[in-house]
Amino acid sequence: MRRPKPTSIPRSHKMRFGAEVRDDGTRFRIWAPKVSSVKLKFKGKRTLVDLNPRDDGWHRAVVEDVGAGTLYKYVLPDGSEIPDPTSRFQPDDIHGYSEVIDPRSFAWTDVEWIGRPWEEAIIYELHIGTFTDEGTFSAAIGKLDHLVKLGVTAIQIMPIAEFYGKFNWGYDGAMWFAPDSSYGRPGDLKAFINAAHARSLMVFLDVVYNHLGSQGNYLVPIAPIFTKAHESPWGEAINFDGKDSKVIRELVVESALYWTSEFNLDGLRFDAVHAITDDSSTHILELLAARLRSARPHRYTHLIIENSENQERWLRRNSGSEPVHFTAQWNDDVHHLLHSAATGENTGYYADFDNLEERCDKLGRALAEGFAYQGELKIHEGVKRGEPSSGLPATSFVAYMQDHDQVGNRVRGDRINQLAHIDAVKALTAVYLLLPQIPMLFMGEEWATERPFPFFSDVPAELRDIVRKGRQEELKSTPEHDDPSKPNVEEAVDPTSLETFQSAKLDWKNLRAQPHADWLLHYRSLIDVRKMEIIPRLVGQEGFASEYEALGPKAVLVSWRMGDGSKIRLYANLSDDTQSDVPAIIGRRIYLQGFIEEAVLGPWSVLWTIEI
Repeated sequence: MRRPKPTSIPRSHKMRFGAEVRDDGTRFRIWAPKVSSVKLKFKGKRTLVDLNPRDDGWHRAVVEDVGAGTLYKYVLPDGSEIPDPTSRFQPDDIHGYSEVIDPRSFAWTDVEWIGRPWEEAIIYELHIGTFTDEGTFSAAIGKLDHLVKLGVTAIQIMPIAEFYGKFNWGYDGAMWFAPDSSYGRPGDLKAFINAAHARSLMVFLDVVYNHLGSQGNYLVPIAPIFTKAHESPWGEAINFDGKDSKVIRELVVESALYWTSEFNLDGLRFDAVHAITDDSSTHILELLAARLRSARPHRYTHLIIENSENQERWLRRNSGSEPVHFTAQWNDDVHHLLHSAATGENTGYYADFDNLEERCDKLGRALAEGFAYQGELKIHEGVKRGEPSSGLPATSFVAYMQDHDQVGNRVRGDRINQLAHIDAVKALTAVYLLLPQIPMLFMGEEWATERPFPFFSDVPAELRDIVRKGRQEELKSTPEHDDPSKPNVEEAVDPTSLETFQSAKLDWKNLRAQPHADWLLHYRSLIDVRKMEIIPRLVGQEGFASEYEALGPKAVLVSWRMGDGSKIRLYANLSDDTQSDVPAIIGRRIYLQGFIEEAVLGPWSVLWTIEI
């Protein structure tokens, strides 16, 4: 007799670190080679429990009659008390007690979910704290049906690792295993992911392993988390290749495996991997990719990187066209070229794309091959960037018109709708949403939200002036700084203010009002075309399959040989001027934004065709 399939299952990741509920109590384990002893303190109890030290820096104990919900801290030899740096949950913020979590208590119902192929990905990036008025995992579940109707197939959540205070972009997290308590409990995050899977939506999580936030980093007094051998934009780099780095490397790998296995995520996005320095024989990025892929051979696991160095080596495919390391990279070059074309901004990092003779060539190259810079000198940085990428399939890149960085790294967090004409923005959406690269929307852009997305970070009162001044210095490298028509950096919103955080919460009430309803229809229409005409042809696409031709200062013709043997062509004029001498239109027209007549392509006009 065949056994019925289970309708729900528990999931837990067996970790070397932290508190783990067992049948005989709870095991506590911490790596603290800098101290001779560690004790356990339970909230409400005076008696301390000694952890057993070992010569390799580990301290361990199994405590009977201690289970889920117990609050605890570690006590160091000098009497100082610290939360568990590998805590699964911090109910009272980053400096408070850690809570013992039993992951087996959540019953998953996505039993048969194995994810979706990468070619089907249409990503929607969101920030949990501002996605809804409540700013919680539970509230976000109520918006999933909107995403399904929109047509996206994947959600990418900005970092949620426990951070100081009540609001943060997420890149200052200091606990790599605990979802921030301001968003809800671990079970609430699991319920969100479970609900997304029930709607055939993938969920990716943005993780940060290039640094740790300064507030709440309790690894410093107990372990060699940093090394003086390397510098990072945040000071001393994380110790991935020095003395005692073996456990630090395992800590990062365990964190990544924890998120994908215990929360059944469909993949991870790794923040700023160019800022990770590792001179060991096996780079930590190589180790991460290998361990994550081997851990779940039965389901899809997609690994995305942010890498301003444009290193093709991390995106290479094997003979079967499967990723050797990472699935794809965020493509800032495409964003910068589209943005500068639509807004006319040519300062800051957009200065790299302002040369009229090179602009169109760079635009065609980025759309066709991924990287616009493939070893050339970048004006803004004064250094050479990139590696040849024409040998990669288009799906090795994630393209977007807006993301958290490019909106938030402005003086006031303005969206592109406040910066460019409606015709220009619609042309940009018609390019990136149908591009063979994987498209990504930033929350609210589908209805042209009127809400900004400025940088925000809750910090202790004594640090607020430092953070404000630091933010103003950072903004001096952005496109607005050298433009007298733009707001001055001193006019930037206060990132430490609660009002700044609240200003970024989406205006869902405008969803059905005009002109927002028309924008939503525009996005849905483009996504429908992508699902019908583009996605089915992405499977099997290989490298060296694209060509491009400059038609004018902001006009290009790009073509791609697809996996099914068809050829897709893009005719795009991203300017206020009519483009003449356009080559003959070849193939069946699948989408037109603007107008084209004979050899003339109108201002802000985009035409896509398919030749079978």
